[in-house]
Amino acid sequence: MESTFAILAEPNRRAILGLLLEQEQSVGAIERSLRMSQPSVSKHLRVLRDAGFVESRVEAQRRLYRLRPEPLMELDAWLAPYRRFWSKHLDALERHLATMDRTPRARRKKP
Repeated sequence: MESTFAILAEPNRRAILGLLLEQEQSVGAIERSLRMSQPSVSKHLRVLRDAGFVESRVEAQRRLYRLRPEPLMELDAWLAPYRRFWSKHLDALERHLATMDRTPRARRKKP
């Protein structure tokens, strides 16, 4: 099985997840929205389904896909320490820039 990062690194899969974020979608609707072939959409959906990112249900003649939040929540939890790291550094940069705004700029001498 591919890793979460390998699965999400593929741009078409991210695009599919973006569509499913809004609402359930059929394979045909995904095809039309992303201008991809049916076999390609089905291949990406299979990878996403096998990894647990999406699930499907049958409605009449259509198979509707929807996003499953659990794998994304696990990824978010894994990223939390890194987010805190960056947040701390960005806060320090913000404070530094604020002090620069309050410090008068030295006038440059004309040559």
